[in-house]
Amino acid sequence: QSEPQTGAGPSSAPLYATVDEALANVRPDVAVDFTLPGAAFANVSATLSAGLPTVVGTTGLSDEQVESLAALAAAHKAPLLVVPNFALGAVLLMEFAARAARYFPSAEIIEAHEQGKADAPSGTSLLTARLMTEGGAAHPHGAAETRPSRGLASGGVRIHSLRLPGFVAHQEVVFGGAGETLSIRHDSLARESFMAGALLAIRRAPSLEGTTIGLESLLSDPVADQELGE
Repeated sequence: QSEPQTGAGPSSAPLYATVDEALANVRPDVAVDFTLPGAAFANVSATLSAGLPTVVGTTGLSDEQVESLAALAAAHKAPLLVVPNFALGAVLLMEFAARAARYFPSAEIIEAHEQGKADAPSGTSLLTARLMTEGGAAHPHGAAETRPSRGLASGGVRIHSLRLPGFVAHQEVVFGGAGETLSIRHDSLARESFMAGALLAIRRAPSLEGTTIGLESLLSDPVADQELGE
């Protein structure tokens, strides 16, 4: 086994070439994956197989991959928390949009991220669309369109993705009804906006059971309210 390299920064965290090498040398309380879709599945498979509570912040995994990881988490009794967006405002936007979807017949999502983001649509927008539709809300106008310029349809909700320099993470959900529209928007202007949610996920992951998608269920917990209010 190779000796760990000392990383730069105040923590001087050890660096390893592979997940397996790291697990052979250290036993962390929680594993966190912020990588790329092509690497995340193998990384998370390794940490779950080792029985580690694991937080996944990497988006772009397929539904089949998430299902496979959930099965692995259950087999090894390792909590798995998959979080498309750690910004608390984005989580609240999803909650508000899911409620509004029950009252408006049509809705579309516009999301914007930095030019280098590998996946489109974003994991946040896909989860938003799922939450908007799984409660039984229907958006037939969005589902009927087939032209490419109309964006990707997810459960009847159209998603339009922008990838440009200057953006961090932004999402707007626009609802249309008879004689009115409603827009709900969230903007992450700096990456510091993700820290509170990331710390909440790391602290709570070991106490979870099975697989949890998103921070929504954690935010309804009084313990989380106390942590975020500090």
